[in-house]
Amino acid sequence: MELKLNEEMLQNKDMDAAYVEAPHDIKGFFGGIVEGVLQERDGGKASMWKCPGCGRVFKKKGQSHYCGEKPKTVDEYILSQDADKQEDLRYIRQVLQRALPEAEERISWSMPTYWKEHNILHFAASKKHIGLYPGPEAVIHFAEELQGYKTDKGTIRIPYGKVDAALVEKIAKWCWQTGNHA
Repeated sequence: MELKLNEEMLQNKDMDAAYVEAPHDIKGFFGGIVEGVLQERDGGKASMWKCPGCGRVFKKKGQSHYCGEKPKTVDEYILSQDADKQEDLRYIRQVLQRALPEAEERISWSMPTYWKEHNILHFAASKKHIGLYPGPEAVIHFAEELQGYKTDKGTIRIPYGKVDAALVEKIAKWCWQTGNHA
């Protein structure tokens, strides 16, 4: 049996993935699998959320993102965050500038990044914490000192108001000196 589809690849410039539009008569060939996908596509399930501010589409309802132009500098990044988070973001920035005086500050992956020949580490604002991204080796190396924090592969979640400057500085210097980086 030969299957011929009239497919059109569509790609939204604001999305990271493409999808294929296929005719409804494809259901007869693929059965229930396509039925579920078509039901989702045709509104049977609300699987995507569209931001009312910028129109971008996300899988997670209320997904945190930038509406409009992304910040080009660390100052712009910090000023784009909620006012109650800016003090801690400025503080962690000062700690990282002190720890990595020769590193260049830049925005990479839409977050403040310290760079010298490669990304050393990143940080970013989240709803309840600052994400520090030194890479997985740093999280493993400092596991004992990070017991009071939620961690994941390459990620340290620092609650607002609880930035341990000495530990952040130690991690940043270790990342630079060892070449282990984000």
